[in-house]
Amino acid sequence: MPHPVEPRPRVGLFATCLVDLIRPSVGFAAAKLIEDAGCEVVVPEQTCCGQPAFNSGDRATSRALALQIMDAFQGVNYVVAPSGSCAGMLKRHVPELFEGEPELARRAAAFSDRVFELVSFLVDVRGVRSVAARFDGAVTYHDSCSGLRELGIKSQPRRLLDSVEGLTVSEMKDPDVCCGFGGTFAVKYGEISDAIVGKKVENVAASGAPTLLAGDLGCLMNMAGKLQRLGRPVKARHVAEVLAGMGAEPAIGEPEARS
Repeated sequence: MPHPVEPRPRVGLFATCLVDLIRPSVGFAAAKLIEDAGCEVVVPEQTCCGQPAFNSGDRATSRALALQIMDAFQGVNYVVAPSGSCAGMLKRHVPELFEGEPELARRAAAFSDRVFELVSFLVDVRGVRSVAARFDGAVTYHDSCSGLRELGIKSQPRRLLDSVEGLTVSEMKDPDVCCGFGGTFAVKYGEISDAIVGKKVENVAASGAPTLLAGDLGCLMNMAGKLQRLGRPVKARHVAEVLAGMGAEPAIGEPEARS
């Protein structure tokens, strides 16, 4: 059931490490989309969501990061991240860090209730059904594991992409199969990761779409790198950039245009 639409909620943008360091345009696109949905956007001082530490078994670091994040975002109605992976960590796993500690568990639960992935927030919370954007050509969409399996994000991005003028969606085979990134998985099991992403990009290329979209920058960087190494002429972009009308920016892995 959709959340009640508030007049002008205050949304804290959780920018994510990769967006901050590698692809700031995703953060600007996310802010534009949230503002267009009738919200005030603030960007509190922030750090990592804690997922790398959590997945590596370092609960002490995960807890410390979670406490910092809860402090930073305590003055907002919602916390929104342009990443299913980071949103999944904050929404599903932060409460696990404080089980058995009643006061902190209550605080973590209240925090997690306010956390949403970007496109899910637009569609499921704010009731957005279309965007004022144009993108000429076909795209294929990769369903990132965390967003799909932890947050139920599947139809929402496709619904908004259908409203983009000039865009068509060409579904690849097995769009919901992992790209092989998995954060620390790609570091620990490089050969397995490379085999998985190799199969993934073959499906991407076979879709015939010249553009690959997804909602997680880590997945996109992994697939873009493999596509480039194989000489496949497919450009990778974050879905937020296309929905915000910023599809003319250089694709992931391409050099920035010189002025």
